[in-house]
Amino acid sequence: MLPLWAALLFAAASGPIMDAGFPDGYLWPLTFAGIALVLVSLIGRRPRSALLVGFVAGLAFYFIHIDWVSLFLGPLPMTALSVLESLFVAVGALLISLAYRWCAALWSTGLGRLGMLPLVVSGIWTAREAIESVWPYGGFAWGRVAISQSEGPLAHLFSWIGISGVTFVMVWIVALAVEAVRLTSFPRLARVTVAVAAIALAVVVPAFPVALQGTSTIAAVQGNGKAAYFDSRQPGDLLTAQLRATEPLFGTKVDMVVWPEGGSDLDPLEDATAARVFDLVSEQMNAPLIAGTITQRGELSYNTSLLWKAGEGVTDYYDKKHPVPFGEYVPNRAFWEPFAPDLIGLIGREYTPGTTDTVFDINGVIAGINICFDITDDDIMRTSVQEGAQVILAQTNNADFGKTDESVQQLAIARIRAMELGRTVVNVSTVGTSAMIRPDGSTIVQLPTYTAAAMVETVPLSTTVTPASIAGKGIEYLVGGFGLFAVLVAGLAARSPRPRRVRARG
Repeated sequence: MLPLWAALLFAAASGPIMDAGFPDGYLWPLTFAGIALVLVSLIGRRPRSALLVGFVAGLAFYFIHIDWVSLFLGPLPMTALSVLESLFVAVGALLISLAYRWCAALWSTGLGRLGMLPLVVSGIWTAREAIESVWPYGGFAWGRVAISQSEGPLAHLFSWIGISGVTFVMVWIVALAVEAVRLTSFPRLARVTVAVAAIALAVVVPAFPVALQGTSTIAAVQGNGKAAYFDSRQPGDLLTAQLRATEPLFGTKVDMVVWPEGGSDLDPLEDATAARVFDLVSEQMNAPLIAGTITQRGELSYNTSLLWKAGEGVTDYYDKKHPVPFGEYVPNRAFWEPFAPDLIGLIGREYTPGTTDTVFDINGVIAGINICFDITDDDIMRTSVQEGAQVILAQTNNADFGKTDESVQQLAIARIRAMELGRTVVNVSTVGTSAMIRPDGSTIVQLPTYTAAAMVETVPLSTTVTPASIAGKGIEYLVGGFGLFAVLVAGLAARSPRPRRVRARG
């Protein structure tokens, strides 16, 4: 066991090292190294010190990984979010430290230590990530370690087991390697053989085969307008920027035109000028326009994607199902506002979560629609496939985060969704990073950020349903439940009184 001061140093170092494996670093092996530092710092720890070490590890990671949050509303929201996520990490660290104590005692043989303990540790880590991804207020799924592997050697596993499954495999590999080093009583050759075989097994499994069925020619336009929340602009500026970036494409033969989230700052359902622009684009391109705007129904506001056809107007719409808490709305505003009235007052948005289906029928092509933060929500993305999506249109507005890592981190998630769901993903942003990604995760085309430009490509369609799409949360329940149940069983066994030996008389 490391002394507490050394464990805290390991925990503090794990954050920047782990983050370097994510975009914009793309040094994916470092995420494994960061996981190893966390696990090693927890071995032998008692509950209080494990909580402290886990909390420090969480802060060290999140303060760097999501520093882009401060660009929108300042350091206080970023700090609050980082502290909240670090509390989850601390509780997970406590459970992992208990696993190292209790499970190692219950399964004390070499095979038990190599076979069971890494599974329990990785199950607990996966369970912790799964819980913080959905709770509270819909959760925050941004820092899951699997997201670092969008271009790593385990990327092919996303189609089989999804993001949570890849997290499990990553932590299992690291925990197995750590245990192989620690278990000096077991033959060295056997330890090395087990560890190498496990890693080789994870790497050589092929991606699930995706059958491509047909194509669709899609134009996706990055207008580079002043789309940030606090940007100074006049009504119609964003609509004008998108129109100007689209005009060079007029007359190009395509099946659909896609604008990003917030592509129009005027609602064509309420504004005649916006409606004429939408008609113009659809008419000149001889194709439907899919564009993001803010809509109002009664007293409720929605972040909406509209399917617009010239001469017909809106033929379908999708309301964002996962608006960002404390960004697009303030949950329990009356409770939170007294804590930071000036800050909460800046958030004028009060978007209502949508209840529409997640697909558009675009002249026979079924497109899954998601808006920005939706792409982090496993259930929303899987639902698109279950509702028949042949291609995924991911509309987003990254302008609030400037030239930080946020847009490339989001693109990495979009790349993972392409592989996980077996679908082409068209990720289109107001300012970037915009790209089209094949079902195997490879890039078809990518636009430079903060440039008015467009992508026009014929992309493959698919109706293949991957195992990850079918399994859904079942993988989280299986591996996470196993880890938590194993700790419980080991804890009960550790607390059970052991029978005393009775000496024979005579």
